[in-house]
Amino acid sequence: MAEARDEYGILYQNLIDAGCSAKLVDSCMNYAKRSQWISMLPFLLTYRRKLLEKLNSNQRRLESLDYLIYKLKKKSTESPLN
Repeated sequence: MAEARDEYGILYQNLIDAGCSAKLVDSCMNYAKRSQWISMLPFLLTYRRKLLEKLNSNQRRLESLDYLIYKLKKKSTESPLN
């Protein structure tokens, strides 16, 4: 775990925790070492957008699955004489 004053260690751990690829982590760390902090933003925003797209896609899948489960449960409680 990085010390509170170790901003490079904190940055590195945060990138890892966010699931960034090794390539993105390396790029961001290189920008940080050159004090080009703002240069990381386009890459991080792109990665964030990709994560959000995956989240939205999985949300739709989850809703579809929930609907299917609901319909199956409803069907299983219906009278077989219908």
